[in-house]
Amino acid sequence: MPIDDSYNKLLQLLKRLGPAAVAFSGGVDSTLLLRAALDALGTNGVLAITAASPFFPQWEQLDSQALARQLGARQILVRCDLLTLPEVVRNDALRCYYCKKALFGMCIETARQHGFTLMLDGTNLDDGDDYRPGKQAALELAVRSPLAEVGLTKDAVRTLSRQLDLPTWNRPAFACLASRVPYGTAIDIEQLGQIERCETVLRSLGFNGARARHHGKTVRIEVAPELFPGMLTKTTRLAVVQGARAAGFTYVALDLEGYRTGSLNETLEQPAP
Repeated sequence: MPIDDSYNKLLQLLKRLGPAAVAFSGGVDSTLLLRAALDALGTNGVLAITAASPFFPQWEQLDSQALARQLGARQILVRCDLLTLPEVVRNDALRCYYCKKALFGMCIETARQHGFTLMLDGTNLDDGDDYRPGKQAALELAVRSPLAEVGLTKDAVRTLSRQLDLPTWNRPAFACLASRVPYGTAIDIEQLGQIERCETVLRSLGFNGARARHHGKTVRIEVAPELFPGMLTKTTRLAVVQGARAAGFTYVALDLEGYRTGSLNETLEQPAP
């Protein structure tokens, strides 16, 4: 299958930008960006930087390492203790801004130590449709978003990824574990562990991309509506309940509206500027 012309535009932009570090999570967007950067700049011109934190599940870090090896990229893990930052822990409507500011800051410093002055991230054109205060942090730190800059939407990213035989082409979207905690509820390591354990159970049952929203003693599970019948079979339902309770939840709720990106943003009357 021929590669879409948009990939050539992406390569041309990356060549103009020159050597760069790539914020690499192993998701659909950052994997395509890393592959394109390697194609445009070569192994010596690219450094993959992956943040390691309780805010991100262990499986994601392991997947990113496997993908980096597969692509032939140099990768560095940056340990980020976000729970030491009061502005992140208090979890107000700007939590994502403070979190991204800290993460990008640490990654940029690491990149500079290895000779790279430019940081790229995998933001695509569709990411502007949701409330994403972290985007402002990227702008303030001069992080470039080549996918968005050449007009690649999420669907286009998936199409190109499939054409390039990237194993991530159909991977569900993912966000940090802190995005499962309602605004105004302080974040702690115990909550993040509960969410990760619960979502690990959901993944093991085939519900990739499911969300376990933390509401105190209750976990509100979001899966696509078409997966409701599978979720509600007796065997699966009992396995989900058992897994959620083992993770520390007392009550287990299935959100009848189904999975949607950033559902906790629905509680914001007016997004902060």
